[in-house]
Amino acid sequence: MKNINELTDEELALAYIDGNNGAFDLLLSRNQSKLFSYILFVVHDHDKAEDIFQETFVKVITKLHQGKYTTSGKFSAWIMRIAHNVIMDRYRDTRTQSIVEPAAGNDLSNIKSCDILDSNIEEHFINEQVLKDVKKMMNLLPATQREVVFMRFYQEMSFKEIAETTGVSINTSLGRMRYAILNMRRMAREHNVVLQME
Repeated sequence: MKNINELTDEELALAYIDGNNGAFDLLLSRNQSKLFSYILFVVHDHDKAEDIFQETFVKVITKLHQGKYTTSGKFSAWIMRIAHNVIMDRYRDTRTQSIVEPAAGNDLSNIKSCDILDSNIEEHFINEQVLKDVKKMMNLLPATQREVVFMRFYQEMSFKEIAETTGVSINTSLGRMRYAILNMRRMAREHNVVLQME
């Protein structure tokens, strides 16, 4: 039998359903950072994000016990879909029509930049500035476009996973990404921003 640490998330979910509580603890530790950063990005409020995160995992536990999980897809995509639904329910409850509204001064500072080439200090600063400019432009995108860009580049989700998580078709996800890129290019042209990494 495999060591519990060698199990995939999908195998851990099944082990938890079979009564192994340690499997759930490991599932939580593997997925909490990625899931929480997604929720925080969408709601822009740390306290709300914590509430939604907890509610999401309560729903995950409930659905696992009800046998509503199948290993046909990635476990992480499944819980992201649950989180997305919790967020949508919250916004419906407050009668807000959109998923994301930009908060004052929101510069996406909660997103970590990727490791930057370290060939020399000048390139480092140029690359840092490019990433800052990209984040500022992302913040100006419509909510649906910003969400798909975040999921694709910061969560490294496939378009199929994005479509499943947001409840739209793959073509809609691809279309949102296309418009996001076109909008960011337009913003870069209008503000003479060079989006080229050294």
